[in-house]
Amino acid sequence: MATFTPRCALVTGGAGFIGSHFVRHTLATQPQTRIVTLDKLTYSGSLERLNNLPNGERHTFVRGDIGDAPLVERLLRDHAVDAIIHFAAETHVDRSISGPAPFIQTNIVGTFTLLEAARNYWLTEKKYQPDHCRYHQVSTDEVFGSLNDDDPPFVETTPYHPNSPYSASKAAADHLAWSYHHTFGLPVTFSHCSNNYGPSQQREAFIPTVIRAALAQQPIPLYGDGGNRRDWLFVEDHCHGIDRVIQQGRPGERYNFGGGRDPTNLEIVHLVCAILDRLRPITGSHARLITFVSDRPGHDWRYAIHFGKAQAQLAWQPAVSLSAGLEQTVQWHLENPPS
Repeated sequence: MATFTPRCALVTGGAGFIGSHFVRHTLATQPQTRIVTLDKLTYSGSLERLNNLPNGERHTFVRGDIGDAPLVERLLRDHAVDAIIHFAAETHVDRSISGPAPFIQTNIVGTFTLLEAARNYWLTEKKYQPDHCRYHQVSTDEVFGSLNDDDPPFVETTPYHPNSPYSASKAAADHLAWSYHHTFGLPVTFSHCSNNYGPSQQREAFIPTVIRAALAQQPIPLYGDGGNRRDWLFVEDHCHGIDRVIQQGRPGERYNFGGGRDPTNLEIVHLVCAILDRLRPITGSHARLITFVSDRPGHDWRYAIHFGKAQAQLAWQPAVSLSAGLEQTVQWHLENPPS
């Protein structure tokens, strides 16, 4: 299959953590590609992430909702969009437990709106042939459910078994996207990533919460006994992987991206504390602030992801080690304290 390079990509959720890194990555590495970022700017989106973009003249920001069908359809036509990279989502598990409704609206109805707009513009109106356009569905390993300590990592064919309103809404969005590929021939690719981390992540995520609490000399909250395990992927590695899928991936195919390690949450906290002990020393260790709190309902025990397919077919593998990525992340927080 020939390499596909978008002329104009609509990036949904491009003011979010991962989306903004992808916008920067694309503008820096793909000189033929213009980007239109569509973001509602809810709690997880920030225009500050889009400051000082490389080659910013090729970027257009639009504040709006992916569920606004007339807006989405207008953007596709006005900018001759030939690729949609769909990051926009409600993603925080705790928020999905306390209030699931926005997850259904954004993750399911919003995805449907994008798929319909793409189908109408690209296929029904015959604006682009299927090999000259691309819809990429950014998913998560959480749709696969939870692993026990001795289970093998998730692969692309692992059956879906979502356990939270968040992961269930993402699973529904994936199924919708697949149905549009299978039924209508929409050129859809999929990627599943493990837990992302890195600079500019929203404050309520796990690693920023640890760093923020430690710097404020406040208790570092840790669910249960800290034994839950997660596969951690540096955000820049994830963006590089998505770029490879868009250019080289086959429509209808799924690709996994992970960091190759799944330490316990307690191990992550100790790694972060050791970095802070070195870069921002205090009397004693920051680890003395670790405080175990009641576990959240339905807390998945372990995620681990096998990325052999991406390695073999896309020549992708994580380039940033966990220690190096955490160092960059802590340094960013030291240089960008909350206002």
